[in-house]
Amino acid sequence: MSAVPRQAVVLAAGLGTRLRPITDTIPKPLVRVGGKPMLDWVLDALEEVGVEKVFLNVHHLADQIESHVAKRNSPDITISDERRELLDSGGGVEKILPLMNPAPFFLLNSDTFWLDDEEPNLSRLASTWDDRTMDMLLMLAKPEQATGHGAKTDFLREPAGRLARSPNRESGYIYAGAAIIHPRIFERSARGRHSLNVEFDAAIAKGRLFGWLMHGKWLTVGTPDAIESAETVIRQFRMSA
Repeated sequence: MSAVPRQAVVLAAGLGTRLRPITDTIPKPLVRVGGKPMLDWVLDALEEVGVEKVFLNVHHLADQIESHVAKRNSPDITISDERRELLDSGGGVEKILPLMNPAPFFLLNSDTFWLDDEEPNLSRLASTWDDRTMDMLLMLAKPEQATGHGAKTDFLREPAGRLARSPNRESGYIYAGAAIIHPRIFERSARGRHSLNVEFDAAIAKGRLFGWLMHGKWLTVGTPDAIESAETVIRQFRMSA
């Protein structure tokens, strides 16, 4: 069983344009769902499994995010400032890598989260990591586990866990916004602003992109209408627990 990574990158620099007008005055990660900001769902999940250090990139209404996380005692948070230039998901991680230990780390989106059924999903994800065969291990959700996402899928998964791109087949899975990544996958990536899809495709080409199927419910809030749907699922989940 692999050890749980003690460091993480959380992507919180997006503009949240589909969530307007809410995000005209509140950054998307701080939009409250189920009684707390989405960012706190993510940071609480990392704290629960013992992550000690989080690197958080910021851009849109960054001052609000900085003020919010300054109130937390754990995990320790370092801000990666993208106010001058938004670097997209891949470029945002690349900027942070020199500050990190050269070891596998969690990568989480700040605007998607999940409801664990028993053991934390991040612990289970870590126990699946195999440094010999993997460069990236993605947490995946079945479409029926998802709220607020729609029918589109991202990856096909072989029985052993290796991933390929999904051409929107019904048998595909959704990338659930959480992963374990080894820094080596960035060694030959594009520099500057770019999407993490560059790294996903590089790992696929080497046969080193794997996926693990999460437990429980996965939620994403991309539009104002999706907030109510997410809160309904949270209430139902808590009542059945």
